[in-house]
Amino acid sequence: MPEAVLASAEPESPFEERRPQAGWRIVARKELADHLLSVRLYVLLLLVGLLGVAAVYAAAGTISEVAPGATEDPAIFLRLFTVAPERFSSFSFLDLSFSYFGIIGLLGPLLGIAFGFDGVNNERSQGTLPRLVSQPIHRDDIINGKFAAGLAVIALNLLLLTAVVAGLGILRLGLRPETLEVARLVAYIAVAVAYAGTWLAFALLCSVLLRRAATSAMVTIAAWLLFTIFSAVLAGVLADTIAPAGDDATFDQALRNARMEITISRFSPETLYREATITLLAPDTRSVDIVLPEQADRAVPGVLTLPQSLLLVWQQITALVALTIVLFAAAYVAFMSQEIRA
Repeated sequence: MPEAVLASAEPESPFEERRPQAGWRIVARKELADHLLSVRLYVLLLLVGLLGVAAVYAAAGTISEVAPGATEDPAIFLRLFTVAPERFSSFSFLDLSFSYFGIIGLLGPLLGIAFGFDGVNNERSQGTLPRLVSQPIHRDDIINGKFAAGLAVIALNLLLLTAVVAGLGILRLGLRPETLEVARLVAYIAVAVAYAGTWLAFALLCSVLLRRAATSAMVTIAAWLLFTIFSAVLAGVLADTIAPAGDDATFDQALRNARMEITISRFSPETLYREATITLLAPDTRSVDIVLPEQADRAVPGVLTLPQSLLLVWQQITALVALTIVLFAAAYVAFMSQEIRA
């Protein structure tokens, strides 16, 4: 056998220099393992899962009642995620005007908060942060790895819950989702991950700025209550202050007040998520703004394609992603500028 072949067949030397693995991947793998084995994960999965099963069973019952007359519905399978029967919430979004508290819209922020509120200050209180910083990795790998692990476990949870809801709907209704419906569900999961990621980045920021995990938990939960539950009330109060419209208001004044309320409410991540979700999961949604009678008369009947729906709410989706980036960038800068002592 030629010497060249013999040389190529020899095993590589154990002392051969290997390409170093990215530090943030090491941190993310460790954090992901901790999240998957934590009690908080199973508590949240149980809570959201039970509510999701209850919602899909109620929605399936409502859909089965109207199924004989809904054969022409282009996305009847997606109604599992949007129908909100009496005394139950829909799976996907909030609708405070009808007292329907969507499960993911309401509890999705808790996923982000649960995996981010003690990401840094818990390491500091346990005295492990100085040892973590002293490891042969870049300092920013710590904050990057923690955020990546939190986002990964959130995406895994939402994917699993959506698959369970879809599977239960298939078993109960005997419906098979079309390819376009599956594509809309995938787009919806991406939006839901961005929505929960916004709260993950905010919780991580509080974990960096606040020394105690209990304090950061209180601050993030207070923000969750403010922007998720009371945002509609606050938007209405501010709109009435900026653009008042009393009982004797003209049509233009009432329209200005309504548009002002919608604009203010869009400062809440919940509103951005809700508008994007409604458009993606309901193909017959043609606008997320106020539609005047003359505009409705000129509208072409039919449903939108997925690219058209995405084009309709690209601003909402972009705002959610941008808000997540800004909050994480603030957490990144704050962490990198902090002094860590042993």
